[in-house]
Amino acid sequence: MKRIAAFALTCAMAAPVYAQTIATVNGKNLTQKDLDQFVAVLVEQGAKDSPELREQVKQEMVNRLAVVQAAEKAGIDKTNQVQQELELARQSILVRALMADYLKKNPVTEADLTKEYNTIKAMEEGQQEYKVRHILVKDEAAAKDLLAKIKSKKVSFADAAKKDSIDTGSGQQGGDLGWAPSSTYVPEFAQAVEKMKKGELSAAPVQSQFGWHIIQVDDARPVTFPAMAEVKPQLEEMMRQRKLAEYQQKILKEANIK
Repeated sequence: MKRIAAFALTCAMAAPVYAQTIATVNGKNLTQKDLDQFVAVLVEQGAKDSPELREQVKQEMVNRLAVVQAAEKAGIDKTNQVQQELELARQSILVRALMADYLKKNPVTEADLTKEYNTIKAMEEGQQEYKVRHILVKDEAAAKDLLAKIKSKKVSFADAAKKDSIDTGSGQQGGDLGWAPSSTYVPEFAQAVEKMKKGELSAAPVQSQFGWHIIQVDDARPVTFPAMAEVKPQLEEMMRQRKLAEYQQKILKEANIK
């Protein structure tokens, strides 16, 4: 009898940790594997694995399972709307998983990053960047009237921007757009800026797709390109998104779409 008991104890101790039940809700077991998978997702998103986190996750899983069971008992999962939402969720999960798998098999390498950095650097270096202010209004007459008031010093550029600019974001900063190369702006705006000198106010309003601009160039300087370490995270994300876009285009091109 003692041998049987000892054998049973040994088998229990040898059972995979993943098979261990951590909670039971209305007869349905939650396992250590379920908990580990949930925690892994949170850790990947930046959370720190800890006993406290695991306890919180376990309680969340228990609560969620109880509510899900109540929904299923009420037949909510069988309604058309819920079925449609579940299908959309399934599709979204599959798309995310496919994209993650593609990036895992086709990562952005250090060589890719260095090449892209050097390409962008070669394009940007030697260019000028400008510290620009602007006031954006809807029509030319209003722009001309406002420009005349600024030139005659009846109102300051900053005050006019705060009061009259329909670009409220920069308007509240006195029209200040900060430092940026001219390539940041729409062509009409960029061309006007490039022709202006430091401290100059535009001779006439400039029209773009957004309306009429009164422009003032506060300062100009050669572009200082940041070091690789400063832009690496943004560059890597940009290249990941580009890879995914190209992969999706490949999928669409190969699909039989009618």
